[in-house]
Amino acid sequence: MTPETLQSILTENFAQWVRALDMTVQEADADHVLMRMPLGDHLARVGGIVSGQALAALADTTMVLAAVAHAGQFKPFATTDLHTQFLRPGTGSAILCQARIIRAGKALVFARAEMTGADDGKMVASATATFYAP
Repeated sequence: MTPETLQSILTENFAQWVRALDMTVQEADADHVLMRMPLGDHLARVGGIVSGQALAALADTTMVLAAVAHAGQFKPFATTDLHTQFLRPGTGSAILCQARIIRAGKALVFARAEMTGADDGKMVASATATFYAP
């Protein structure tokens, strides 16, 4: 799947508040998806760093789109488990999130994501998730 196809899937199928995070698909193939989320005051928490909720949403969304790309077609994947580790404050102009599928079975898909600062390349957070494929 192309980045443009996945961007259309994001626009047409995800909740309005997720789309309001202004995420864009930068790269996509059957093995990985790379997304960019611009930072601004609307995502900042006390101290001027990106909120953990925004990072978790970025990771979840990127991993779902990676599952879709891996499947080769849109499926309404449901998150059954999401674990996020916050490693350092997220600052700068944007956060990049790269997601990979670890294993895809008939009903469950396991994924991993790494989030880095777009300006400095330092890891901000990592996440793992399990998705149910109907």
